[in-house]
Amino acid sequence: MTQPLSGQAAVDQLLEILDLEQLDDATFQGSSPQTGAQRVFGGQVAGQALVAAGRTVDPSRTVHSLHGYFVRPGDPTEPIRFTVETIRDGRSFSVRRSTAQQHGKTIFFMSASFQVREEGLDHHTPPPDGVPGPDDVQTMADWVRRYPSRRGAFAAAPQSVDVRYVNTPGWVPPGDRAATEQQRVWMRIDGKLPDDPLIHACALTYASDMSLLDSVLSVHGEVWGPGGVIGASLDHALWFHRPFRADEWFLYDCTSPSASGSRGLASGRMFTRDGRHIASAVQEGLLRRIGERA
Repeated sequence: MTQPLSGQAAVDQLLEILDLEQLDDATFQGSSPQTGAQRVFGGQVAGQALVAAGRTVDPSRTVHSLHGYFVRPGDPTEPIRFTVETIRDGRSFSVRRSTAQQHGKTIFFMSASFQVREEGLDHHTPPPDGVPGPDDVQTMADWVRRYPSRRGAFAAAPQSVDVRYVNTPGWVPPGDRAATEQQRVWMRIDGKLPDDPLIHACALTYASDMSLLDSVLSVHGEVWGPGGVIGASLDHALWFHRPFRADEWFLYDCTSPSASGSRGLASGRMFTRDGRHIASAVQEGLLRRIGERA
């Protein structure tokens, strides 16, 4: 079995995926890594949609929020075409709508807002206390060695994000995960990124789709896969609060305020190692027990 790319090689592949081909002023095309996955990873198409939107905006304006809907599963064997609509260019803000299509149908769409840099009020809640650092928790490789049969399709995917769970991953066997109200994960892009703030925003968007819905299962001590739950992202919102580098460690502190009707809501705050609150995410996902109707 071919080993998946890791470290800088995986990051370089991520950068290639985010480097969309520009077809005209408002149309771009992207591809997916060929890992054997049945559908495109949601964070990938969201990151690519943000790349497309950002390339139509003056570089002096940086993204501060995005709101997207996952409409259909993406086909990883086919290119994805992104069309960007200019909603507004004002004195301080630019708004774009970025739509991803395959086979003539929309698979994802996003609204994103960009702002010129301004000074103003500044405050944020502190990060959680007593969380061990990324060097003091198990690596993903540690978890895979412990549960090699549960890693599934993740094992073949390029490991461009270094993910280190403070709690237990959502893909361990049923019964091996204690119920908890928080799901906390250290993350960073596992290599060097260019200095372009748009690239860091797109990389963070990519990573923000990882582990967020785990917090819904955490409340119940549930797991993904056989003996547990199958799920999919329905929508995703992300707010960028302060400058950051996605290739430096940040804590993804996630909770779930509600789950009902086969849907679960998850929210996450991202903090740098020195405690700066850099971004916030909210996502709703479809969650069904294995064997229930698709």
